[in-house]
Amino acid sequence: MTGRQVDVRASESDLAMWGALRRHTQARIGLGRSGSALPTRHRLELQAAHAAARDAVHSPFEAETVAAALPDTPTIRVRSAAGDRLTYLQRPDLGRRLTPADRAHLPADGWDVVFVVADGLSSRAVHEHAAAVVTATTALLPVEWRVGPVVLAEQARVALGDDVASAMHATMVVVLIGERPGMSAADSLGAYLTYQPRPGVTTDADRNCLSNIRPPLGLTYEGAAAKLVGLMGRARELGLTGVGLKDESDVLPSGSA
Repeated sequence: MTGRQVDVRASESDLAMWGALRRHTQARIGLGRSGSALPTRHRLELQAAHAAARDAVHSPFEAETVAAALPDTPTIRVRSAAGDRLTYLQRPDLGRRLTPADRAHLPADGWDVVFVVADGLSSRAVHEHAAAVVTATTALLPVEWRVGPVVLAEQARVALGDDVASAMHATMVVVLIGERPGMSAADSLGAYLTYQPRPGVTTDADRNCLSNIRPPLGLTYEGAAAKLVGLMGRARELGLTGVGLKDESDVLPSGSA
């Protein structure tokens, strides 16, 4: 094959353009190359991000850390049926249900809502953000709402909240859980709201989810709390959550410019 040689080196204007774009995203764009590989600096950054993601998945849940950040809120510790981290990762079904002993000691007092703080796939996200989201959300709830003790759940999946709410006779459950870490974020917290969950019957289509709660790069605590309380109020009116319940907090009122 013949043809003229093309100069693939980036110009100063190209570098400036990619630099400007990178300031607006955490995506790894315009990294350039060194020969046929990434430049050493970016390769090391990628390896560090991978290590942080692995650490987020395997770091133990420190329930006492979350409890200490909620000094005025009663907490209860529970475990899923997954006895250790390896079992949790290999058997998602066990992470969705409580141990019989833990289920038996949960107070069944007919709460309007119960918050479950679950380690999920990033204990780091839970340690850094969960208590602040609970505090911000409960501060916005109507005073007449009965809020149960915060349940701190180890080796837990989202659906463990169904078992907790059923045992506590709670109308709604909010599960705050560490999301699967990516190469740009190892500390992302998710919030899942479910109205009248039924263990083994409720599906993800019956839930509303807020993702990427992690200020300053993601959703703020105040923003997450406002959205959650708005959804909870509508869920109570309609008697449902999931695909039938839309978050309209960002929708402009009719006639707005």
